[in-house]
Amino acid sequence: MLLLAAAPNALANDAFTAKASGRLYYELAHFDNDSSGPAERSGDDLRAAWLGVSGKVYSVGYKVEADFAGHRPVARDVYLTHRFGNTQLTLGQFKQFYTLDDRSSANHTPTIERSFLVQSLGTAYRLGIGAQGHHNGIFWSGSVFSLESIDVWQAKGHVIGGRVGHAPWSQPGHVLHFGVSGAHEHHSHPGADGTLPLRAQVRANGYFGDNGRLPLVDFRSGRAVSVQRYSFETAGVAGPWSWQAEYGGTRYDDGLQRGEVLAGYLQGSWLLTGENRPYDAKAGRFIQLEPERDYGAWELVARYDHISGRQWPAQQRDASADAWTLGVNWYASRNVRLMLDWTDSRRRDELRGERLDHTGVLAGRAQLHF
Repeated sequence: MLLLAAAPNALANDAFTAKASGRLYYELAHFDNDSSGPAERSGDDLRAAWLGVSGKVYSVGYKVEADFAGHRPVARDVYLTHRFGNTQLTLGQFKQFYTLDDRSSANHTPTIERSFLVQSLGTAYRLGIGAQGHHNGIFWSGSVFSLESIDVWQAKGHVIGGRVGHAPWSQPGHVLHFGVSGAHEHHSHPGADGTLPLRAQVRANGYFGDNGRLPLVDFRSGRAVSVQRYSFETAGVAGPWSWQAEYGGTRYDDGLQRGEVLAGYLQGSWLLTGENRPYDAKAGRFIQLEPERDYGAWELVARYDHISGRQWPAQQRDASADAWTLGVNWYASRNVRLMLDWTDSRRRDELRGERLDHTGVLAGRAQLHF
């Protein structure tokens, strides 16, 4: 693996190819806490240390990737692929298809943290089979997968979901994008017999904000839970300007309890050095930006997030969170980026009509990816 990292294209012939990939995120955060609730602790951490290899064996593609930042390696993408014209089949563990923010790699998103929508309702790396394709500006994807992953076997159930969209304009610097996604999930006896409970929560104060976790719904009675997810998305690029907005929700029902989570965001960015934010119309997502100048590219970004969740009747919950994020990014090269974000967040207990906290956080990231 280390040899592949040093020479990403070193292994290649007619029957077999191999290319290394990886990412390294070093992050830090400083909090401005108010007097409400427990204070967050400022700190720094190696958030991601991914290493992977991908390629082809004859007509079959493969990818194996893991994150080594924690106490033990965690598997990410581990799958095989095969292409039929404009359609690709995928078998193994991969990130499932849901929303524009979720499908765009963290290597290329303008903010350090993903939206509240993706944090609480986004998909993860799960075992399954999927297909994705494109035709005349229409992109589509779908999968059937287990709630289990290579590293986590305590979640039981299955899901069928998909995403479809259209990009009527998809030229460089001139993009208009629309999409919808949805999923039906069956969670088997969450919280019983060693199975993980079914919870939705959001880190309103970011990666280091452990005390800012906001519980939205929590099902742990052991009764099977039916879950319906949906989302709507739109985005555009006009020269150095880009924007995107999404709104989605999830409904939960175990026969005796119900729950609902609603979330949305609006985000805009401006590339001060004149580049256009790159867009892949075949997959319906934003991709890697390459600076056009020797001194790199500079970007300003702003986003507003809102999320709310409620559960009834046995567990009375009704909570919400809002956040404003302002950020600046320096793309030193196509592989190196420095990021700095200021986020002002508020959490509320709507059931009691009181504010839980009001926290500001200055977060930074030094990022290397290849």
